[in-house]
Amino acid sequence: MNDALPDPATSRAVLIGGSEYRHLIPLPPVAQNLKSLSTALQDPTICGIPESNCTIVENPRFPAEFLGPVAAAASAARDTLLVYFSGHGLRDPDDPDLYMALHDSQDGRGWSAMAYHHLRSVVRASPTRRRIVILDCCFSGRAARAMGSGGQNLAMQAMVDGAYVLAASPGDRPALAPEGEIYTTFTGELLALLRGGIPEGPELLDLETVYSTLKDRLRAKSKPEPRRACENQSGLLAIARNRACAPPQGGSSQVLDQQITSAITTTGLRLARRLRAERRTRDALPILRLVLGQPGVTEGGDDIAVRLELADILTELDHSREAIEVLETAFAAVHDRVGPEVVAVCQRLAALLREVGSHAEACDVLEHALKVSFPGDRPFPSADASR
Repeated sequence: MNDALPDPATSRAVLIGGSEYRHLIPLPPVAQNLKSLSTALQDPTICGIPESNCTIVENPRFPAEFLGPVAAAASAARDTLLVYFSGHGLRDPDDPDLYMALHDSQDGRGWSAMAYHHLRSVVRASPTRRRIVILDCCFSGRAARAMGSGGQNLAMQAMVDGAYVLAASPGDRPALAPEGEIYTTFTGELLALLRGGIPEGPELLDLETVYSTLKDRLRAKSKPEPRRACENQSGLLAIARNRACAPPQGGSSQVLDQQITSAITTTGLRLARRLRAERRTRDALPILRLVLGQPGVTEGGDDIAVRLELADILTELDHSREAIEVLETAFAAVHDRVGPEVVAVCQRLAALLREVGSHAEACDVLEHALKVSFPGDRPFPSADASR
């Protein structure tokens, strides 16, 4: 098994689902599939993919609405690309390919739906080093066969390095969406596995472990068994933490805590910046304060970027005194460090101190920034010369 999880910052997930149809039976559980799977993927104790890197496409009406977000994610991803589809899977009498239903699709008319080979083409064009396709729909096993390494023409056309396809049902059987259930059968079992983990399983879950466990659990319930196809040992890639696996004694628990804290910090900072870009500065303020209140943020050294962002927001809102207090805390944390973040803190703190008339303190801060920029015994410009 590859012992490294996907890098959340350079990974992308696109979750597509159809719960409402014009000519086909509605599938209410699919809407909850999308929401809950997105939440699970973003959970730092499972995968930790940032919200900004996880896209939901619900009830697409046209091919562009279906494939456009996939193409954008495929282009942006560098580590892992995950594409999930849940909805009606259709067959065409003249074509063995899988067809994924759009809002206006009609049974038996492949031209009214999204052919799987179009999705396959977009996925294979991604520069990312690992690609995962999860299909929770009727006849989804056809896609697994297409991605496999058989002698059929479809298989030869579909060869993609690092590709892994997990399908909810064989190519000739329907998937299940029981009436009254919160989730479809396959996705419900997948969510249970991600949330609860695999008792006595490995610390990190690879694709093959997920597949084999799902197969055993669904078989035991007399439900359709999933299918999969993989290439280049992509099934050995770790994709999630095993929540049923207690961290070993020693430093592993501390490492996991740091990873969780880092994920929370990164997500909060990105959300705050997005809100500022949307001119919702006041909404960003409590988010950054909440991030700084998380245990371990200061110890992990992730707080400086947050404090700089918070100080900028406070300055915009005319709370200069509070902004100075935030930057003074940051200055105390980086005082003994060397690097661009030290200079950034010093410059912003000095500017605010000047604004409130504390020129002497501003000079002291700038002098420290100059010492950091010109270490050693070399002469450097005086603080007054930098004004």
